[in-house]
Amino acid sequence: MNIIEPKVLKGFRDSLPAEETEKKRLFAILEKTFTSFGFAPIDTPVLEYTQVLLGKGGGETDKQIYRFTDNGDRDVSMRFDLTVPFARFVSANLDKLPLPFKRYHIAKVWRGENTQKGRYREFYQCDFDIVGVDSAAADLEILTMICQSLKNIGVDGFKIHLASRQVFNRFLSKLGIQDKLTDILRLVDKLAKIGEDEVAKQLAELAGDEAAQNILSYIKMEESFDQTLAKITELAGGEADDTARLKTLKKALDENGLSGCFVLDPSITRGLDYYTGIVYETFLDNAPEFGSVCSGGRYNNLASLYTKTQLPGVGASIGIDRLISALEAMGKKNDSQALCDTIIFNIDESLLGHYTKIALMLREKGISCDLYPETKKLNKQFGYVEKKHIPVGIICGSEEYSSGTITIKDLNTRENYEKLPLAQGIEKIISLLRHEA
Repeated sequence: MNIIEPKVLKGFRDSLPAEETEKKRLFAILEKTFTSFGFAPIDTPVLEYTQVLLGKGGGETDKQIYRFTDNGDRDVSMRFDLTVPFARFVSANLDKLPLPFKRYHIAKVWRGENTQKGRYREFYQCDFDIVGVDSAAADLEILTMICQSLKNIGVDGFKIHLASRQVFNRFLSKLGIQDKLTDILRLVDKLAKIGEDEVAKQLAELAGDEAAQNILSYIKMEESFDQTLAKITELAGGEADDTARLKTLKKALDENGLSGCFVLDPSITRGLDYYTGIVYETFLDNAPEFGSVCSGGRYNNLASLYTKTQLPGVGASIGIDRLISALEAMGKKNDSQALCDTIIFNIDESLLGHYTKIALMLREKGISCDLYPETKKLNKQFGYVEKKHIPVGIICGSEEYSSGTITIKDLNTRENYEKLPLAQGIEKIISLLRHEA
């Protein structure tokens, strides 16, 4: 018999229990944060008609899409992000949704791109959006949610780099090169990757030396948010609704003590061409090499591909896998996280029904409980416990069963609490777990 090599495709990964548990923990924190803002969960299919996904993806993304003909001879593709499927979702379900509509969506996406540190071909994204309104309040709420989400996860040092595509568009129009917008956006978006000199060279080839120097001047950050705003306002031709929106956001961030988390960075353009207003990328102070862990912006025309109804939107996307990789690099990964609260050691097969009764009682109290599935020597069962990092063990032999008691073992300190009445034993477990937390 030939054994098939159990290999995984490049850019794809298995997720072991400890890794998946950490991921689910982050999901739970994020979902609690989103619901506290009044956002609701949705889901969309992994597969969409290719025409739906390619409608506004943008050149490079189109090349990365996983595309094939299915058994029904349909041209289909796997979603490469959660934003384009969301635009289709809103358009298809418009009569069932309250507007403005606030959603979040945590799911896998697929891109056939080159793998690098913290970036894979199959990965989770976590999106949150508000559609149906174009207002400073909606923009602010998304920015506030980014801050709150990262703080709740335990990220204590980050900067959100904020810019406005609308102001940048005005600036390019003033230079008379608006027709080269898409190419210029993608060049500027590569600034961190290829460096200022190469960007300057390619901009000069595209728009001329003078325009290239003007663009480089525009995208340079000044010493403060206000100074940068004053500069880009002047270069774009003066005050307008777009710069007024930035001022409104800055004032609100100041009033809520959040402005320290933000910088106005005109070099942030976001390569996808569906953005129409504010755009942003988020970088970790202690792990900048991972790039942006949360990006997004305002997209007022995306849904126009699927409906004549005006559906302006704003949102952000957290790259979960990249964020987890960055947290691990910063030493914030919890490798010893328990995969279960308690375990009942299986030392007497005749007591299986009683063990199950204890386990059910614990679960009714909200305590997760693992019952070892075989009657084996304790040292064998302890090896199992160590791999799952379970903090509390329960021993019940014939003596404990006869006396209606259990013995509790603190598996961290190895301290035993002998033959406690069952109700008292459960209270002791709750106490130990509370101390563990």
